[in-house]
Amino acid sequence: MRTHTLLAGLACAALLLAARTGMSADVYGLEAGDPDIMSAGPLAFAPDGILLVGDTQGAAIFAIGTDDKSGNPVEVDINVNDVAEKIAGQVGVSPKRLTINDLAVNPVSGNLYLSLTIEDRRPQPGLVKISPDGRITQVSLKNVPFSKAVLPNAPKDEEVQVGRRKRNLRPDAITDLAFVDGQVLVSGLASGDSPSNVRTLPFPFSDINTGASLEIYHGAHGRSEDYAAIRTFVPFVIDGKPNVLAGFVCTPLVRFPIEEVNAGEKVVGTTVAELGNRNKPLDMIAYQKDGKDYLLLANSARGVMKIDTATLASQEGINERVEGGGTAGLPYETIGELQNVVQLDQLNDTHAVVITDNDGIMNLLTVTLP
Repeated sequence: MRTHTLLAGLACAALLLAARTGMSADVYGLEAGDPDIMSAGPLAFAPDGILLVGDTQGAAIFAIGTDDKSGNPVEVDINVNDVAEKIAGQVGVSPKRLTINDLAVNPVSGNLYLSLTIEDRRPQPGLVKISPDGRITQVSLKNVPFSKAVLPNAPKDEEVQVGRRKRNLRPDAITDLAFVDGQVLVSGLASGDSPSNVRTLPFPFSDINTGASLEIYHGAHGRSEDYAAIRTFVPFVIDGKPNVLAGFVCTPLVRFPIEEVNAGEKVVGTTVAELGNRNKPLDMIAYQKDGKDYLLLANSARGVMKIDTATLASQEGINERVEGGGTAGLPYETIGELQNVVQLDQLNDTHAVVITDNDGIMNLLTVTLP
């Protein structure tokens, strides 16, 4: 889960309400059964230990009751060397046949959840839980409480012409998830002429909509675009209102108000930073330190950036080309001690958990928020 501290209070309030009123999975519309998950991608947590799983292949969001509702994340300090090899041993495949797709911390318990692609005879989805003592267990998908929201306008699972080459857009149907104030926020691509998409789904899943198209100004390209998917995002309060800060490939950072995300309409974002070309943002969290707000952004080619958001509310939008793959907008520093980070999530107020990939050796580490 990548929820900013101020918005996290909303989720905590929901959790307290659940505890006080004896809420059960049934209150959220979950029913026991075997969720027909085709792929396990982006992860996030809803209240009461409910795990949200983005199924890109099936173009659906699953809400799965984990019954993981107690613990003390403040005391968690988890480090697992060669975590991919240990997970592979648990699920019974070679590490070379295992891909870790996402990492999410249960904010109630401090347990970690990872989504997997397991290459057996054909690709299979997988979920594992890592407890604070480093123990790895598979998350059962048999006879569990769950609900499902099928996206009505996902790209077809086929190659289509995109510019000068062909691509299958279905793997980008869901690129990130977050639970915000009773809603599930979903980014990705949709079918149609303006495929960049963001939608809010009321939780429980009572209204499945087509979402809004998203237009941004891409400084490195020097033009407005509405076809690139958000790669990672965080909810963030600006002037008392919930917004989204979203990262795109090559690497604009864009904000837009959640209240403007209306089905069938277009949202025009404000580009508040250009963070360099030839780069893909991988994971992002928002946190507070010494009374100030920051973003921590892991990237494919530009390290881990600590972005100062003190001027976010007044930051003018970038609307002209940023030449030579340069940077502009919000200031940042690169955290030198965080190298080769491929997964990132906030653990508590002072620490995060990361997965690093060092020439195929993947380590899970608890790190102090810089």
